[in-house]
Amino acid sequence: MNARASTTVPAAGAASAAEEGDGEAPATRGRSRKYTQVLGLINQAAIEVFASEGLAGASTQAIADKAGLSKAQLHYYIESKEALYRQVLQDILTDWIVVFGFSDEAFGPRKVLGDLIRRKMVFSFDHPLRSRIFTAEMMRGAPVINDMMTTSKARTDQAAAVIQNWMNQGLMDKSDPMLVLFHIWAVTQFYADHATQAAYYRDAAQQGDEKDRRYLIEQVTEFLLKGAGVRYASGQKAS
Repeated sequence: MNARASTTVPAAGAASAAEEGDGEAPATRGRSRKYTQVLGLINQAAIEVFASEGLAGASTQAIADKAGLSKAQLHYYIESKEALYRQVLQDILTDWIVVFGFSDEAFGPRKVLGDLIRRKMVFSFDHPLRSRIFTAEMMRGAPVINDMMTTSKARTDQAAAVIQNWMNQGLMDKSDPMLVLFHIWAVTQFYADHATQAAYYRDAAQQGDEKDRRYLIEQVTEFLLKGAGVRYASGQKAS
């Protein structure tokens, strides 16, 4: 899984020994390719440690070890474990704005919700650890992420309003539009949070090949759209 490079900046007063051997001037170091690569390594290491240990159980030493850095080097790039955790959460929310984005309402629920389900399933397949970090944070009562979700809340309200419009037009069964979104999130999230369980009971590889992923996406999509009572557009028919 490729981690996005964190935008975490070096802590003030970091020891110069953190970057010995780089051969780069301090003024240009922040723009260097190596600097960006190290941030990526730290971000990926943080994701793995936070996903397995949680914020309370994680340590900067464990993150440094996984990133192949000394603890002093790690603290050159980050302010604290808590700041790094917050950045990981912010990166997840930023990516999910794209994942959960709605296309033009005029395309109708079958295409728009179908695309949403596909994107969320792909995210679950490709980034299960990031999904688990988000789930664990929410299960703790969202103490860190709560004040970061204003944009997410606004976009979710907009999506629910679009679903309500489709219901009013008779394009899908009438129900609580917010719960429709919750059910989509719950089912697609299962394939990240419970990937091991799903693979075990299906006698399948946990990562799955492309063919198996397509099969799961097709099955989940049809199940969720049918459950929401999504109609086929005029001229369309079930395959």
